[in-house]
Amino acid sequence: MPARTLPLGCSVVLAKDELQTLIDRLRQRGYRTVAPQVADGAIIYDDLDRIDRLPLGMLDEQDGGRYRLRRDANAGYFDYVVGPNSLKNYVFPPREPLLEAQRKDGQWEMQTIEPPAERLAVIGVRSCDLHALAVQDRVFLEGPYVDPAYKARRERLLLVAVNCRRAAATCFCHSMKTGPAVKSGFDLALTELEDSFVVEVGSERGGEILAECDWIPATSQQAQQAQETPRRLARQMAERATAAEEGANRSSAQRSLDTKDIRDLLLGNLEHPRWQEVAERCLACGNCTLVCPTCFCSVVEEVSDLTGDHVTRERSWASCFTADHSYMNSGAVHKSTASRYRQWLTHKLASWIDQFDVSGCVGCGRCITWCPVGIDLTEEVAAIREEA
Repeated sequence: MPARTLPLGCSVVLAKDELQTLIDRLRQRGYRTVAPQVADGAIIYDDLDRIDRLPLGMLDEQDGGRYRLRRDANAGYFDYVVGPNSLKNYVFPPREPLLEAQRKDGQWEMQTIEPPAERLAVIGVRSCDLHALAVQDRVFLEGPYVDPAYKARRERLLLVAVNCRRAAATCFCHSMKTGPAVKSGFDLALTELEDSFVVEVGSERGGEILAECDWIPATSQQAQQAQETPRRLARQMAERATAAEEGANRSSAQRSLDTKDIRDLLLGNLEHPRWQEVAERCLACGNCTLVCPTCFCSVVEEVSDLTGDHVTRERSWASCFTADHSYMNSGAVHKSTASRYRQWLTHKLASWIDQFDVSGCVGCGRCITWCPVGIDLTEEVAAIREEA
């Protein structure tokens, strides 16, 4: 008779087609299952009930302002890296209603929106995004005010993480100590081997669900191979980043970020000419803040229907690259693009540390990939460090 649960920290082996059973068990327990799949030329998170919709045999090529998919017969189920979506899209959605007002017989009736009750399982989460979720937790759960909608979504979230076997040129998680190895914050963690998955149990919930699948104990060799997979990638990333720096060519090679005294470096160079130089390229489009898994700025607006009898108060994502973001009674504080870019970068890498005792960057590289003009924050910091 199979075990009713598997203990925390244990590792077992699943055949690759048994991943379907895992999804089925999650759905039977009432979870909406979300996983990576191809849509509109990118790999995004979307609802998934069959593993044949996973991007098996797909790789992504990422660089500054560039994202392309290509097929590779040797690629596994999870050999692409991160796409434009992150867990933020699900725990802190781009737009959500907070309150509704209906006018009846000349009187307004107000109704608050109940926190969501849906169970959600996200499959394919990387280590950088688990660290980003921990940052969001500090913002929405650990301060003096707890966000009830975020709290409700977070409590119903189950995470099936994946150890990375490859990195894009824009990845620099090894610099931020946020990857590529999955170490905490997950319910189950998959490491893809040639013919199977090694699965580590990270929570009691994960152990209960995994116990219902057709698993076998992992051998010491399989467990060691699973542990070595992300370690080997971390060494490769560090070596490629060092080679790029020694060759004085930071583009089209592995990124890295020197975080030594970075807070004092940036806050001590607020008038550095580099801010103006990057502003000449920056479009102030806000793409970097939209794809960033840790940015949390929002705006609350009243949205009325055409009759004016029904009004919804909605919260939606905001960006520090817009003029409205810093608007006060005397006008916008950050009037120039240079000022807005400086605000974003210094908050992300410097003053965020003062607020939350952690960096606001997890090294996922999304802001580099999805910037239309390929602005690279690692390059900007390196330039300020070198000239300072």
